[in-house]
Amino acid sequence: MKPIAWVNGEPAETLRLADRGIQYGDGLFETLAVMDGRIRRLGLHLDRLREGCARLRLPMPDEGSLRQELQGAAEGQSRAVLKFILTRGSGGRGYRLPDPVSVTRMMFLHPWPDYPADWHTDGIELRICATRLAMGPALAGLKHLNRLEQVLARAEWNEGVPEGLMLDADGRPVEGTMTNLFASPAEGRLVTPDLSRAGVAGVTRRHILERAKAEGVQVEIRDLSLAELLESREIFMCNSIAGVWPVTRIEARRYTVGPLTCMAQTWAGED
Repeated sequence: MKPIAWVNGEPAETLRLADRGIQYGDGLFETLAVMDGRIRRLGLHLDRLREGCARLRLPMPDEGSLRQELQGAAEGQSRAVLKFILTRGSGGRGYRLPDPVSVTRMMFLHPWPDYPADWHTDGIELRICATRLAMGPALAGLKHLNRLEQVLARAEWNEGVPEGLMLDADGRPVEGTMTNLFASPAEGRLVTPDLSRAGVAGVTRRHILERAKAEGVQVEIRDLSLAELLESREIFMCNSIAGVWPVTRIEARRYTVGPLTCMAQTWAGED
């Protein structure tokens, strides 16, 4: 499938050079899984987009129109990735917000990635990245356009290892370069790092947290030390496209695909 792009609802191959998404990374994005012409968990993605708009003081597009626009792009696609970008639109030079703001909406339709099936069944190796995440509560949790830390972290290796673990400035595990992190330090208990200082609050992470609580699984959102992570019984990574990848190796340490990971894979596969 050839990638297809739209700007403000119209097919396009260009963008205004003055757009603040280009000039300052001033905007948000969502990566949406398209299955059989439908967008999975669209409501959760729109919830996150709405929160991000409120925190960045971006006008939220009309949700009814946006749903139609996104579903129109997904129509007829059996399996694809739809990336949605919202910027503050064009403005003059300088950081001051334009007045009025006229947001720019972009959509990009991409082929589904050819991740090996055994990453889901047999697990992946996770490397520890040297690049650290800066701590910034003002942007923490948001899927904003400033992703240079992830770009630098992913540039640390080429082949062999599917994903890298990113730590914050104090050495605490936060997330993968493109995934969220869960660990089970004790039987029947799940922990995912607190993202109030750094990281992206993923939609699949939220879904797993909600399902775990509904099923009576003890789950915590808190700081997790690297030592505690490495001593955990189970570790897995998740996002909207990959689903859940068990972690079976970090450096010299090996892990098994345990029952909580299997449960999380089931939850991630739900509509």
